[in-house]
Amino acid sequence: MKAIPGLRKVRDYHARPSEDVASILSDMGRGGGFMAKNLFEVADTYASMIQREGCTKFLSFPAAIVATGARGVLIDMVREGLVDVIVTTCGTLDHDIARTLADYYEGAFEMDDTKLHRSGYHRLGNVLVPLENYGPLIEKRMQPLLQRLYEKGARSVTSEALSAEIGRDLGSKSSLLYWAQKKGVPVFVPGLTDGAVGSQVWLFAESHRDFKVDLIGDERRLSDITSDAKETGALVLGGGISKHHTIWWNLFRGGLDWACYITTASEFDGSLSGARVSEAVSWGKVKEKARQASLYAEVTTLLPFVVSYALTKRK
Repeated sequence: MKAIPGLRKVRDYHARPSEDVASILSDMGRGGGFMAKNLFEVADTYASMIQREGCTKFLSFPAAIVATGARGVLIDMVREGLVDVIVTTCGTLDHDIARTLADYYEGAFEMDDTKLHRSGYHRLGNVLVPLENYGPLIEKRMQPLLQRLYEKGARSVTSEALSAEIGRDLGSKSSLLYWAQKKGVPVFVPGLTDGAVGSQVWLFAESHRDFKVDLIGDERRLSDITSDAKETGALVLGGGISKHHTIWWNLFRGGLDWACYITTASEFDGSLSGARVSEAVSWGKVKEKARQASLYAEVTTLLPFVVSYALTKRK
C-alpha cells in the first residue's frame, strides 16, 4: 500500500442526553416546514417507542454507516438499551471487525479511483479503506475463529450465533458486535454471504464440507421473537434486505405497532428502499393504526440528534 500523506482517521461520534437538542427539535416540530417537522416526528415517535413497556424494538440498517463515525451512535443505542433486535447486512460484520482492529480514513467523493486502486485503497463514498485493513485482515481473524467453532463440534452456524461469536472474539468496547452480545441483542444477517465475512465462511466450508450456514435457524428465531412480542416497533435506517426482513417478519404478527423510516431513496422506481410506511400498511407489515413517521435525509447527519432526543426524553 502506498500511504497517502495527511489522511485523518475515521472516528466514532456519539449521542448524549441534551436538553438543548430536545428543545431545538421540539421547536422544529412546532415550526413546521419541509423535513424539519419530519425530523421532530421521527425523533418523537422513536422516543415514545423506546419508552413503551413490552415493545420489542427493532433496528435495521445497511452496512455502509458502520464504516463511518455513526457506528458510535449505533453502539450508544445498544449500550443504552434502545434496541432489542438488529437486522443488518454482512458488511456490518466486515466493517466492525476491520475498524476495531485497524483504521479507516477520511477521503473525498471526488478522488481519483484509479489512483486509489493502484495505491491499495478502496473508496466507500468519502471514506478510504486500506486494502490490507479489510479483506486480508478479516481473513486472518475469521479463519481461526471458524476453526475454533468447528473443533468445538459446530457443523452449522446461524448469522445470529456467528455475530455474537465475532463480538466475543473482538472483546473491544469500540465494537458494535461486542456490545450486542454483551447486552443480549441478537444480530441477524439474512444476506450473510454478501460480504467479506460471508466469503470467509464459504472459504472455510470449501475445506470443511460438512460445515454450513443455518439461515433457517435465524428465521425460526425471528419468528419466535415477533410471535412472542406484545408490541413491536422499528427504526429503519436506509433500505435493502435489512429493511425488508424487519418489516416482513412483523407481517406475521399483524404488522409493526411503531415505524420510523429514515431514507434518501425515492418511491417512484418501485424500490423497497424508497417505499413509504403507508405502502407497508397495504401489505400488513405495519398496522393501520401504527404510529409512524418518515424522514428523507442521509442517516449519518441526523441519527445523533434522533438518538440524543430519545435519550433526553427517557431521562
